[in-house]
Order: sequence, then structure tokens, then C-alpha cells
Amino acid sequence: MSETFRPVTAITMGDPAGIGPEIVVGTMLDKGIHECCRPFVIGSQAIMEKAAKVLGKELKYNQISDPSEAKYEYGVIDIMETGDYDTDSIEWGKVQKLAGQMAIDWIMKSIELGMAGKIDAVSTSPIHKGAIKLIGIKEPGHTEIYQHATNSPYALTMFSCHKLRVFFVSRHMSLVDPCHYATKDVILDNVINIDKELRKVGIENPLIAVAGLNPHNGDNGLFGTEEITDIGPAVEAAKERGINCVGPCPADSVFHIGKSGKYDAILSLYHDQGHIACKTLDFEKSVTLTFGLPFIRSSVDHGTAFDIAGKGIAGSISLIESTKVVAEYAAKQHERSEK
Repeated sequence: MSETFRPVTAITMGDPAGIGPEIVVGTMLDKGIHECCRPFVIGSQAIMEKAAKVLGKELKYNQISDPSEAKYEYGVIDIMETGDYDTDSIEWGKVQKLAGQMAIDWIMKSIELGMAGKIDAVSTSPIHKGAIKLIGIKEPGHTEIYQHATNSPYALTMFSCHKLRVFFVSRHMSLVDPCHYATKDVILDNVINIDKELRKVGIENPLIAVAGLNPHNGDNGLFGTEEITDIGPAVEAAKERGINCVGPCPADSVFHIGKSGKYDAILSLYHDQGHIACKTLDFEKSVTLTFGLPFIRSSVDHGTAFDIAGKGIAGSISLIESTKVVAEYAAKQHERSEK
């Protein structure tokens, strides 16, 4: 990462009834975060004070209405609020309509700032899908919300876990559907976009491995033909376009090989295929990144953890890692754009 450029990074608080406020406190108290980026919080000071109390921490705050007003000093929490909410009504560990509204308002503020070019990156805390559904949000998660609100033609989800970079053909689908969704054209589009996005962060001619779908790659059609009819042809079509691509690679070994750094990216054909591999390798340091937006966005890879919210026991490691990783990639994008 660049030694001088520290990306302006917004950290959204997530669902205020979950562990988001607690892990935001822990993240803002991590000195390493302030060394790699210029962080500020989009959320509620009242909720953050409530979280700090259960953690036994005392914080200093600087209320801002624009990132330019932030101090970006360790020990001072720069915080941007989005409205006057009845924060006293928010209860730990419960699905609440107001909590869903607050979480969405904080997301939309980050998008507003990103579209205006006022921030370089966003690190998001977990939201509760049930809570945002209560206010009429139809998107299943962060990625779709950010894609639609920014009018981005695509949003690529990438898992960063040690030396693994794992992308996904499909995300939130019933398991029976991804098999039919992963057609030659869809796979090829993903490979093209992965190649484009990795070049933006300075990876020249990235080597992309495409995972197989069936056991043993279908064993020449004995256990399924998708490798023959769609995955293999997509890889060949990518090669014809000059993309450095290999596959289909047996899914039971491609992630093991990839963790050594052999591939610059692996394309997983469905949600759990790649999620299980990364989370087994290192759950807390599996970070979700979204490429294809006007700015780069990351997320922890855990939920709101309502069962432990407000108890002061939630670990901040995942959000700290998420923020560091998104800052690293935002700095790479900046460095690339300056050349």
C-alpha cells in the first residue's frame, strides 16, 4: 500500500440492535486502522456511547456533517449522524423497524458520499435482513443495495482471505438454482469483469481459475455435463479474449491450491462453494469486498449476532480486518489511477 495515501474510509454502524456498534468501537480504538486509512463513523453517537458503556470504554467524539470536518486523530471518534432518532427505544438483540431504518439511512449516506467523491472506501457492519424488510427494502443484502443505489452495471463480490481472492457467479440463491444459472455467458461475463477489476488494483494479467461444479469435474460427463457444455467453453472464450484463465478446476482442490497464491483469483460457481473454503481457512479474516461500484466497499463476514449483542463480548477482529483490507485496495486503486 502507498506510504503516503491514506484513503478516507467511512465505517457504517450496521443494525444498532446488533453487535455492529460494539465492533465499531473496537475498530476505532485500533491504532492500526488510523495508520492505514482516515476513518470516520456513519451512525449514532447515542448508540455508540451505549456500546462503549457495555465495553467499559470512554470515548471522545467529533460530530461532523462532511468528511472534510473530521480530525482523523486516534482517540477521537469522528462521527456523522443522519437524523434525530428515538435511540432510547432501540433494544439489544431484537428485530426492530427503526433499527432497520437507521441501518439503511447510514448505508445511503455512505453511497451519497461515495457518489460525490468525498470518500474512497466504505467498511460496513452487519445489517439484519428481517429489520430492513420491515421498511420495504427488497434487496437481500448490502451488495445488491449498493449496486442498485449507485446504478452500477455489476457488483462483484470477492472474498479476501490470506492469499485467496474468491469471486462468485451467484450469491443468495436457493441451492438448486445456481446449477442452472452458471451458463457459459454468465461465467464469461464474470471472468471478464474480474480481469478488469483486478487490473484496476495493479494486478497485471491476473491468472483466474474457474472452479468446476460437479464431483471430480463431472468425470467426463459421468457425474454431470456442465463442465463440458458451459464452464470449459466459457474458459476457452475468455482465453480467446486474451484473458489469463484456467479451468474448470476441480472444486475439491482449487481452493487448497489457491491458498498458496498460485492464482490471482478463483471464480466460485455458487455461494457456499467459496464461502466454506474461506471461512474454514480463517473465519475472522474472511473479508467481503465489492468491486464494480464507483468506490470500493467491504464488509465483515458475520451477522448481527443478536444473541450476544449488548453483552460486551463481541470481537472486533473481523471489522478491523475488513477496514484494513478495503483501505489497502482503495490505496491500490488510487496508486493505479495516479500512473
